[in-house]
Order: sequence, then C-alpha cells, then structure tokens
Amino acid sequence: MSEQSCGPDHVPVLIEQLDPDLPLPRYAHPGDAGLDLHSREELTLAPGQRAAVATGIAVALPAGYVGFVHPRSGMALHHGIAVLNSPGTIDGGYRGEIRVVVRNTDTAQPYTIRRGDRIAQLVIQQFVTADLIHVERLPQSARGAGGFGSTGEGVKGRHK
Repeated sequence: MSEQSCGPDHVPVLIEQLDPDLPLPRYAHPGDAGLDLHSREELTLAPGQRAAVATGIAVALPAGYVGFVHPRSGMALHHGIAVLNSPGTIDGGYRGEIRVVVRNTDTAQPYTIRRGDRIAQLVIQQFVTADLIHVERLPQSARGAGGFGSTGEGVKGRHK
C-alpha cells in the first residue's frame, strides 16, 4: 500500500498472503466497495452441497472496523452459488485465514470452484459499539411493532 492511497476515504489494512501464488484481493473498478476474494483450493460442489473455501489471506483490521464477506452476484445468478452466512463477519481480532461458506443451490448441476476463482467480496466498514441501556418499556414510534409487510408491500400469509 502506498502512502498516497491513505487518505480520508482510505484505511490501512494489514494483509498476510498465506498463498503467494494467488493474487491479493483488489477492487475490480474504481469506486467499488468490495475487494475480490479468490479460492485457494479446487473443489466440486454437488447440488445442495456446502463448503468453507479457503482464500489464502488473513487480515488485521484497525480498531473500529469490520470486514463483511458478500456473495458475487454473477456466481449467484449464473451458477446458483450462494454465500450462506451472508454477509460473513470478520471481526477485528480475528487473525486466521478468511474462509467463505458457499453452497450450490442448483438442484441438478454440480459446480466446480477452481483455484484462483473469484468467489466472494470483502467489504470493510467502520462501525460503532453500542452501549445497551435496559429500560422497562421502549418509547413509542410512528411505526410501532409493524414488521413484515407492514408498509403494504404484502407478505404472503398476511391477513388484514
């Protein structure tokens, strides 16, 4: 990382390359939010099968930051490959290899992930820590307890 890239809209993140033959994550286009994560292994997922896929990297996030592993829309649309715990959370204290839990949602076709394939995206975000305050009753709001379908978009099974 160059000194020039660190600015008000950049944060330095330490990265350990566990597999020197794989490319480091990078943004595909200027302004993208997600860094492409690559598969460290080759495996074939049968229909419905899931696996934790190694990425060959570990990171040290600065205090106040978290990494979220998001699916790649093309893999989902074209191949039915989903990231199960989406987004996966990489806490600042975690120093192990980032793994992506993927599932083949296709009901008929297996899918092969090849070594080096882009399998997910890592989005790094700033967060705040909540100080929970126990109360006997929450203050009222305009929405109240309205949940699923309460804005009129209709949730299947909603009764009026």
